[in-house]
Amino acid sequence: MAKRNALGKGLGALIDDSGEEKTVDADSVLEISLKDIETNPFQPRTFFDEETLSELAASIKELGIIQPITVRKTEKNTFQLISGERRYRASLLAGLKKIPAFIRFADDQSMLEMALVENIQREDLDAIEVAISYQRLIEECKLTQENMSDRVGKKRSTISNYLRLLKLPAEIQLGIRDKQISMGHARALVNIEDPETQLKAYYRIIDEGLSVRKTEEMIRDINNPQPTATKAKKNLPEEFEQVKKHLTDHFASKVDLKRTTKGNGKIIIPFTSDEDLERIMELLGKKKSESK
Repeated sequence: MAKRNALGKGLGALIDDSGEEKTVDADSVLEISLKDIETNPFQPRTFFDEETLSELAASIKELGIIQPITVRKTEKNTFQLISGERRYRASLLAGLKKIPAFIRFADDQSMLEMALVENIQREDLDAIEVAISYQRLIEECKLTQENMSDRVGKKRSTISNYLRLLKLPAEIQLGIRDKQISMGHARALVNIEDPETQLKAYYRIIDEGLSVRKTEEMIRDINNPQPTATKAKKNLPEEFEQVKKHLTDHFASKVDLKRTTKGNGKIIIPFTSDEDLERIMELLGKKKSESK
């Protein structure tokens, strides 16, 4: 039997003298038995850190439950968690028998929405869990991004940024959850289209300890590669590289030879003065004066 708790107001109407339970108001707070509580099948959180749970359990032993959990009633004397699973788990670790709880009336759809919205607003939910919660609100609760913006008090652009994280490879999503990279790093990685390139960039961020700014610069370079002198050289076949070297040695000037894939091109022989030009002309077997 759920008992009254001093946290609630007007709870005398909940239980009459005979002990028969009456209708519970939506905002009622009762102290209910932990053994009568089922975990939330719609819980968006997928990971509970054992160390922080132990710390919370120690705090509960010392100070008790400060914020009641929220449950719905499914059957007589049976309740199902809507929110507060960390407090529920920590209370079990602390050896509590009962816990204060808000009693709400909700069908499965409403319960799912309440659980998702409540968890999104928590600071300790990781970015991927938030993104999955947004996605479930869209798919299972039929909410638009505009509806969600109103419900959770977040800008639509913020919601879109979280949803984009779900396009990243699973390995990177796991890295976000495990705090290998930040939300800023992840948002930058989304701008790479190829998953394999995303993974290479992800491991480079970790290996080199890149900041978000350096990561953004790296990704700009990946998406907009600049041609290098080395690449230009590779376009010139080896035999023409040898010709270029021979001409450079012959004229004692850095000759440039350019050739297209069609076979046409040009040879450029630079000179530094009129005297240098005269020297080159002599090597060509033609005096400057004869060319006039």
